[in-house]
Amino acid sequence: MPALLTQMTALCGIIPVSPSATTKRRGRKLPGVTAATRTGVKGDSVTTATCKDPLLLRVARGEHGDRPPVWLMRQAGRYMAEFRKYSDKFDFRHRSETAEIAIELSLQPWRAFKPDGVIMFSDILTPLPAIGVEFDVVKGKGPVISNPVRNLDDIKALKSLDDPDTSLPFIREVLTSLRSEVDGESTLLGFIGTPWTLAAYSMEGCSDRHLITTKQIMTQNPEILHRYLSHLTDALTVYVCHQIDCGAQVVQLFDSWAHHLSPQQFAEFSLPYSERIISTVKARYPQTPLIFHANGGVGKLETLKESSADVIGLDWSTSMAEARNIFGPDRVLQGNMDPMYLFADEGRIRHEVAKVVSAAGQGKHIMNVGHGVVQGTPEQNVDIFCDAARNCFYDSL
Repeated sequence: MPALLTQMTALCGIIPVSPSATTKRRGRKLPGVTAATRTGVKGDSVTTATCKDPLLLRVARGEHGDRPPVWLMRQAGRYMAEFRKYSDKFDFRHRSETAEIAIELSLQPWRAFKPDGVIMFSDILTPLPAIGVEFDVVKGKGPVISNPVRNLDDIKALKSLDDPDTSLPFIREVLTSLRSEVDGESTLLGFIGTPWTLAAYSMEGCSDRHLITTKQIMTQNPEILHRYLSHLTDALTVYVCHQIDCGAQVVQLFDSWAHHLSPQQFAEFSLPYSERIISTVKARYPQTPLIFHANGGVGKLETLKESSADVIGLDWSTSMAEARNIFGPDRVLQGNMDPMYLFADEGRIRHEVAKVVSAAGQGKHIMNVGHGVVQGTPEQNVDIFCDAARNCFYDSL
């Protein structure tokens, strides 16, 4: 084992601890979520910086932290028994669009594991109905689009996203309330899907492993795809700005279907449209970090260097060491432990966290899994993951 990795493994606490000891490290729990505890934050005040911003926010801005901040994609999910009390009772859109429920589901993993980031419970497809594209999440099938967008007439019929407070009224309550609840102890993250990912979902009409319909449009009528990508870009730019107005301190762009694109297709149909969003948002909110996460980024790292996002998220199939070599020492990287290691024993989880932190180098790194947490993941192992990252202090090297 390399010397640095040996040091980092010890640093990140590979010595086994009992579940009770792990539980004690979680810190205090918030009181129950009630209407009374969710009031008092206004949209025009939540963006005010404090004298001591939380760790994840500072690192995302490019500042040096004493350790890597940690959070997890799909942090709120069915792997948590507390979450399943809601998912077993309410359908997805009811959960994500009912502010009280979305707030509670967002806070559950923070109360349990104390990650450095709290991400709102929502979905990348959430803004689609606001522009006239309806969807539902069908159990066992995933997202289903009832009116796919496949030709110029479909695109002409779409609405613009002019007033998110009217078309997506729950977003402001969710984000302002979460910002109040977290109260500076963690960084509040918003998120969107990239134009390419939303276009692929809404052209395909469902989740499809081959994207046959979308790829036919791409190869035979690319002007239709470009026209729709441009419309989505305008809407999503408004949506990101709205999330920041409502209290999001960092926003992640999920290019969940980037793995369907070759490097050349990615450079034409994904990155330019995400860059339009990033450049417009950065001009208006220069102090709000943006994360660009491309699922399937392996093979696209050189192209990803062109992104102006503050943080580049890496999936689990990417070598962190290779990415650090390509992006250099000053670019903030996020990721990228394989979430399947969360099914391993404690020693292996701590070892894998140490490997990623070691490969990322000291500073300029946000610890995360390289894909969403999988249903069935033991909750205590998510706790171990967060604890391991919290104990990777750079000055102990």
